[in-house]
Amino acid sequence: MTTWLRRLQIKKYAPRLLGLTFAAVFGLTCTIAGQAARQSPPQVSAAGADTPALRAARGIYLTKAVAGADTLLTERVSAVKGKVNALVIDVKDVDGIVAFENKIPAADEAGVSSNYISNIDGLLAGLKEQGFYTIARICVFKDDSIANARPDYALRLKNGGIYRESGGGGTWLNPYNRDVWSYTVDIAKGAAAAGFDEIQFDYIRFPTDRNADNADFGDTGGLNAVEIINEFARYVTTELRPLDTRTERPLRLSADIFGTVITSAVDRDLLGQDVTVLAGIFDILCPMIYPSHYAPNTLGVEHPDLQPYAIVYAALRELSKRLSELPENARRPVVRPWLQDFTASWLKVNFQQYGGEQVSEQINACRDAGVSEWLLWSPANLYHLDYVKPPVKKTRGKPITDFLAS
Repeated sequence: MTTWLRRLQIKKYAPRLLGLTFAAVFGLTCTIAGQAARQSPPQVSAAGADTPALRAARGIYLTKAVAGADTLLTERVSAVKGKVNALVIDVKDVDGIVAFENKIPAADEAGVSSNYISNIDGLLAGLKEQGFYTIARICVFKDDSIANARPDYALRLKNGGIYRESGGGGTWLNPYNRDVWSYTVDIAKGAAAAGFDEIQFDYIRFPTDRNADNADFGDTGGLNAVEIINEFARYVTTELRPLDTRTERPLRLSADIFGTVITSAVDRDLLGQDVTVLAGIFDILCPMIYPSHYAPNTLGVEHPDLQPYAIVYAALRELSKRLSELPENARRPVVRPWLQDFTASWLKVNFQQYGGEQVSEQINACRDAGVSEWLLWSPANLYHLDYVKPPVKKTRGKPITDFLAS
């Protein structure tokens, strides 16, 4: 699994990084699809024991470029309204650029704030008027910008230079640096103050590219990757929970995790993500169970990208087993997986064009596994939702542009 994981790093997040270009070029496409096969479901918790009962979030991802462009935003939201009720919006992507200004002093002072979203208050007000649950995505330890202004935040190489991914890739922040933790909390507080309903932490992990063996983490205090990620998770949730003063829509905290850490101890230790520990810290766990990101024959599925129902169902079944191992009175998170709505052409063989049929199969697998929440990832922000049933009644309200203009 480790070899597959390391090889995948070059391609794995390429679709995420292409979003700013593709989203501005391509129009919305939809493919009509059939229903997927059924299996008897294992049960996965769909409501956290300590989390107030809220409607199931079924959503899509939007780049900050799309969220900040009136025409593109209106187009994307109009295309999915009535099919999804949640939107994940980049507040800080892997480029390290914060999507808006004047909300996060630490980012403003470092020169990494932008006006991609020039009116974040108006944007969120408009989305909520339309009935959308809003999620702020914050990429934590992969960051291509802040290291320039704050080199003390940067992960270093053993030769003293700043760590860059193999092949001239991006920079990473040092997971052991508590100042990086504080910076992350500052960003999250700014997003909460702007009005987001949920803060979602991505890239709460260690780098795994070929250059990772040359990384110098400095003083680790004797903590390994899993232990320091657990400490980070406890820190940010402790810092942010006092902000949770709302009753109708309390601020919730979620974490993206690799799908492979559900079953692979090797990947758990390499990435620093222990699903059973993180399950007791965050309100929501979002395992990235993209079919294309699994090696052949994983979980008994010969060609995962060609068998989206089978691999998603199998992954959720395994996660259910892991969570069932927790003590009876242990806190359990909402499970809300990331699903694939992009074509993994880099696989070269044993892949397929993803459209409505493949998306439908993954959503059916979630339902049959007892999971009512899900998120779709498309780097181009183009989604295939023909067969998705409306999760809630359509809402009335002002067009979003009315709020953006205010």
